[in-house]
Amino acid sequence: MHVSAALDVDVVAVENDDEISVLFEITAPAAPTSEPRPAATVQIVLDRSGSMSGEPLDAAKAALVSLVERLDPTDNFGIVAFDDTVQIVSPAGLLTDKQVVRRAIAAIDAGGSTDLSSGYVRGLQEARRLCGATGATVLIVSDGHANAGVTDPVQLGGVAAHAQRHGITTTTVGLGLGYSEVLLAAIAAGGAGNHKFADGTDDTGPVIAGEIDGLLTKTVQAASLRVMLERPVQHAHLLNDLPVVTLADGAIVELGELWAGETRRLLLKLTIPAVAALGLAQVATLELRYVTVPDFTEEVVTLPISVNVVPADVAAGRLPDPAVTSEVLFLTAQTAKRDAERALRDGDVKTAAMMYRAAASALQAELAYGDNDELRSEAELLASLGAQALGGDASRVAKFSTSDRHYKSTKRGCGWTA
Repeated sequence: MHVSAALDVDVVAVENDDEISVLFEITAPAAPTSEPRPAATVQIVLDRSGSMSGEPLDAAKAALVSLVERLDPTDNFGIVAFDDTVQIVSPAGLLTDKQVVRRAIAAIDAGGSTDLSSGYVRGLQEARRLCGATGATVLIVSDGHANAGVTDPVQLGGVAAHAQRHGITTTTVGLGLGYSEVLLAAIAAGGAGNHKFADGTDDTGPVIAGEIDGLLTKTVQAASLRVMLERPVQHAHLLNDLPVVTLADGAIVELGELWAGETRRLLLKLTIPAVAALGLAQVATLELRYVTVPDFTEEVVTLPISVNVVPADVAAGRLPDPAVTSEVLFLTAQTAKRDAERALRDGDVKTAAMMYRAAASALQAELAYGDNDELRSEAELLASLGAQALGGDASRVAKFSTSDRHYKSTKRGCGWTA
């Protein structure tokens, strides 16, 4: 695992309050080529409510059959389907008889209303039954708004977070334009998984396959970052949308699984109270814990974060690190997306479009000081989302924006303030 931390500025003025940004970056190791892949545990939670009838359900079933073909007999696999009741389509267990599982998938038909919470909880029970050293992944596939059972995103996100702390990751896939992106994104955020938008039936298979591609190349699991604030620092803010447990001296940020070669970036803002003495001052300690796959060895990496306290005239000449500054701008753009999505869901398309355009303009203004392909691409995307929203495609824009923002704010790492 490659681990690094960089500050936007590493000097602060003596006897002056200040704020610094810390960019924490980790890159998972490549998958070993000489050892067999560890067995995976995959639990599917499939919406079979009435709205899934026809092409949506057929596409989802075809994607699950393809998934079964890619898994090994040593992998654990199970399917729970739900409408207003829960059905165990295929009990979680070793995938030793794929033909039986394929027949069970073919027999799934559409039903009534959408009790996603009951299906999800039953899927977690199945996953927990077989969740061993390698953990488990629950994949929810749904096209509808939950209209029965528990429908509160915060409550279900909490359920997902609890499962994640016990080795179960939750990823969600929303099909079409009828589902609640707020609910599915909240579950994925709590479960330290991904939230993906499949715009049409043709997208369903590739989206699900992409998630399994990552799962089968997992090289790190149970990763977490503990942020310990040193006196006199008392306040910190995480810009990434990740599960966090607050502690007396800081917090633990849950990172979950990392796929082979995957890079994660987290951005912390630390409020530095006035320091009276010149010289080096430690402001925080970052402690990364993770378990390597396939040998299941726990590793710990500790990084002290320090600044140099200097006279005010010296601090006045400091130049921010452009890489850290760019990350701040990128994650700030994700916050703008979140605000625009809320406006779209409230029916205020003009305000949402204005928010997208304003965020694009902010990035474009920064590009005047130097070229940055990532920020340029993000500015173009934001401008396009604003135009599409005004063009009458608000529902699709909201869902794409939510999926895109979730990925960029979790895999790069507003989630926590202490």
